[in-house]
This record gives sequence, C-alpha cells and structure tokens, in this order.
Amino acid sequence: MTLAATIGPFIKNTSKFLSKAIEFKRNILFEGAQGTLLDIDHGTYPYVTSSNTVAGEAATGSGIGPSQIDTVIGVTKAYATRVGEGPFPTELSGKEAERLREQGGEYGATTGRPRRCGWFDAVALRYSARINGLDGLVVTKLDVLDNLEEIKVCTGYMLKGQLIDDFPTECSHLYKCEPVYETIEGWMAPTQGIKSFPKLPKKAQAYIKRLEELTGVEAIIISVGANRRDAIILKNPFK
Repeated sequence: MTLAATIGPFIKNTSKFLSKAIEFKRNILFEGAQGTLLDIDHGTYPYVTSSNTVAGEAATGSGIGPSQIDTVIGVTKAYATRVGEGPFPTELSGKEAERLREQGGEYGATTGRPRRCGWFDAVALRYSARINGLDGLVVTKLDVLDNLEEIKVCTGYMLKGQLIDDFPTECSHLYKCEPVYETIEGWMAPTQGIKSFPKLPKKAQAYIKRLEELTGVEAIIISVGANRRDAIILKNPFK
C-alpha cells in the first residue's frame, strides 16, 4: 500500500493521454519487448512468449488506432542470437559460437544464461519485416564482427532438397532447414567510436548494404559499441 501511494500519481488513462499527445504533435516512441519470433501467433510456437510481440501490438496495448503509427523500426543484431529452446537454423557451435558470445557479451541480463549465437539470418528478417511492416532497420553490435576474416549470411534454406526463401513457422519444418550461406569478407578493423557511415571500413559498409539488399529494408541506425554515443544515425525517424 505504501508503494501504491507512490505509484498512484503516475497511473493514467493511457489511451486518452496518448490521444492528447498525438493531437499536440508530440513525438511518441513505443518500444516492444522481445522479438518477432517469440510472438504467440507469428513466432516459432511453442517456443514463444505468452503474448504478441509484433509491431501491431503497440496499438492494441496502448489504446491508440493503428493509423496513428507513422513509422515502424526493426532492431536486429549484426548476427543472430536466441535464448532458450527452439529451432535456430544458423546456430553456431564450438569456438565460433564462443567467440561471438564472448565478444558480444551474450549472456542473459537477469539470469546470466549464455545465449545461443549464429550468423545473420536474412530469411528470418525478411519474414519479420513483412509481419511488422518495417520502414527502417537498426543494426546493433556491428563491432562484434570486427575481428572476423569471413562472415556468413544466411540467404535461404534447404528443406527436403528444395531451396526456399520464406520462413516456415512450423517448428517441425524449421528444425529440418539447412541454411544456405553467402560468405562476405570481413573488414578486420575496429569500428567502435566511428561517428559516420562513410568513415566505416569499406567492407563494413558493404556488409550493411548487403543486409539491406537481402532484407529489403534500409538501415537507419548502426550501433558500433555498448555506449549510447556509439551509434551512427543515418536517418532520424522523428524528422
């Protein structure tokens, strides 16, 4: 009850509060927890969470109309990770996985549980882009790849002897998918601290551009470190 007295003044009619903010042309940012593939309807069921995590849920959860959302931005790492069980076609093992895990600090923030690590999966991201209606992409942890001579990107899956480029959400199919990789030459140079895209190593620029081509979504922010300032902003979504 003591906490209730403290929290009480901050409890509002969210729908009405946001409607007023929209009326006065305020910038509003909705942040979704967890990823698209953990969505209870569109994710890799049963290895999902208990609710919807896709962009459309921002309208449902907040009480505004979907037509009020102007821009949808997807956030992805420059490689792939997964926590817990479930299919993960591009998962690495052994020293390769350990190198990404240690370099990227891929351990659960609360539990300390090691995250599963793998190569960037363009098939999964194309699916996520479609489900969420992405207008732009934030690519994080590019610096984790700085010391790799070669980087692989999954461009498709082999399923029962056939090449597919769409993401099958049925786990029974996804477990059988073998990733088809494209190998990209690494840049072997530090990116942390770089403030603009043209100053990135040419091969790092080429990697980002290739991800854009494969996913059909432009990168608007690139993260090259853990600090707030370690972000290259190519396009401000509020402008």
